[in-house]
Amino acid sequence: MWYKSTMLMESGTKIESSGAVVVEAMIEAEGLVKTYGKRDKAVRALGGLSFRARRGTVFALLGPNGAGKSTAVKILTTLTRPDEGQALVAGTDVVAYPDRVRRTIGVVSQGTGVDIQATGRENLRLQGQLYGMRGRRLEERASELLERFGLADAADRIARGYSGGMRRRLDIAMSLVHDPQVLFLDEPTTGLDPEVRADMWDQIAALASEQDKTVLLTTHYLEEADQLAARVAIVDRGKVVAEGTPEELKSELRGDAVYVELAEPAVDGAVRDALAPIAGVREVAVDGRALRARAEDGGRAVPSVLQALEARGIEVLSVRVARPSLDDVYLRYAGRTFQEAESEETEVKK
Repeated sequence: MWYKSTMLMESGTKIESSGAVVVEAMIEAEGLVKTYGKRDKAVRALGGLSFRARRGTVFALLGPNGAGKSTAVKILTTLTRPDEGQALVAGTDVVAYPDRVRRTIGVVSQGTGVDIQATGRENLRLQGQLYGMRGRRLEERASELLERFGLADAADRIARGYSGGMRRRLDIAMSLVHDPQVLFLDEPTTGLDPEVRADMWDQIAALASEQDKTVLLTTHYLEEADQLAARVAIVDRGKVVAEGTPEELKSELRGDAVYVELAEPAVDGAVRDALAPIAGVREVAVDGRALRARAEDGGRAVPSVLQALEARGIEVLSVRVARPSLDDVYLRYAGRTFQEAESEETEVKK
């Protein structure tokens, strides 16, 4: 049973020797439901989303576009209310005490919050003033953040001239002006080139490891969740379908992943029938010209797989064997690949 906002579950708190109560689960969501629209046009964005993020860690909500990640963030940051369920941030109910929650959190949304007509320093000053910061305290904090995020040399330049990566770093700096306990990053690296994204990962990781901040990261980049998150909740159609550390999730998948590129699109059933007799090969799936399967020993299975396909007249262009990935985890729990889920969402939007 969920609990009232005036109470904390034992698993989410810690009593220090001084008698002080420390909230260990900094973000708690239980059975969140959110539907947009009415009647026959209603779209259920969340269908009972539940998870818990511990203090001082990066927690990732991983899922394709349209999975409900951003809706969850809007509820947790008090921008919308759930139809059902409850959520606490730093031990505070987001519906009952939204103002208290807002003072506790920092938010970086998908779209930039940077005023491109102002300088980087002016953007930080304005953000700080919204939280009641003034004078020397604000100036020192702005300078500290500009230095930390590599923006000191550009601090007094108009933000219109900033690159995409610089604006994103300024977004994060602005969200940290008031030193929040919890930071929400909604798809923070979308559209950034790989080098800039890797630099951003270092910055995000440091927030948790060096400053004891709790970071909720939403992403549709599998590698990003794998690289950054202490724990990952895989979201599909508004629900958490799997949760754990990246290694825990991947270790559930015994053996190797076998990826085969076919010369022509193949019928799923024909491929399954061809590979069915091969011992140790399972979870066969075909998407157009892409075939994937799991095998106890991928290296030993490949010759048998190629021979079986050739016998059925199915031509192979390439084959590779890899250790399990989060994409494989998603396939197991969601019943389709990450790419297929993204394609479905694109079709829905058309």
